[in-house]
Amino acid sequence: MPIKVFKPTSPGRRGMSGQTFEEITRSRPERSLSTGLRKRGGRNVRGKVTVRHRGGGHKRRYRQIDFRRDKIGIPGRIDSIEYDPNRSARIALVVYADGEKRYVIAPLGLRVKDTILSDERTEIRPGNTMPIRNIPLGTLVHNIELQPGRGGQMVRSAGTSAQLLAKEGEQYATVRLPSGEERYIRQDCRATIGQVGNVEHGNVSLGKAGRKRHMGIRPTVRGSAMTPRDHPHGGGEGRSPIGMAGPKTPWGKPAQGRHTRSNKSTDKFIFRRRSKKRR
Repeated sequence: MPIKVFKPTSPGRRGMSGQTFEEITRSRPERSLSTGLRKRGGRNVRGKVTVRHRGGGHKRRYRQIDFRRDKIGIPGRIDSIEYDPNRSARIALVVYADGEKRYVIAPLGLRVKDTILSDERTEIRPGNTMPIRNIPLGTLVHNIELQPGRGGQMVRSAGTSAQLLAKEGEQYATVRLPSGEERYIRQDCRATIGQVGNVEHGNVSLGKAGRKRHMGIRPTVRGSAMTPRDHPHGGGEGRSPIGMAGPKTPWGKPAQGRHTRSNKSTDKFIFRRRSKKRR
């Protein structure tokens, strides 16, 4: 999908870019597969803000996506490629041979009138789903399950893909994730062939703060602009350095380079940690 660059007719337009949406074939979602979406503004059931800088934004409808791909052995025809405001990837409306309609994540190269299939063994073609046990080594996959039958949980955002590296015995396979992490996944788990579409998503420049507000993201105030009582970085005459032992959150916790993973029960499945970011 190409990126369009706007002419600098105003300060907000200067440096702004957007998507052409030329692959979209339908503007309104399937009514039977969409529901209203209530905004929470980053608050929990008690009304307390648990995620900062969220609120407002454009009204959305939620599209029910079939991550499980459990229509086994029934071919489906792609009826349309659609925009989904709730995710970076495009979605495809599939009409199955028995008349049922479902939304799936649209992989790169999938077109209207193409046929996809979910089965134990099927053709290696974008959009087809099968257990990892039957997928050849080196294949790019997405929408990967962590538990058989639970539905895809990993590699679902625009432009991402994982690669099947090896199969360890009869139970586990080694998969390289987009982060560079290599982990063991059960061979009974299902995965969808191909790379997720909308690969140019990461190249879009918003250009102005208003486009962030449309997404429901509120402004972030720098800690160094606050007072000492409001933030560890606050205070000082003029522009002051952070000081102390590295950057901190408003609650005094380390904010740069600290590991946040705490799920030790699945550490044994991680073969190699994710690659460090290049500077």
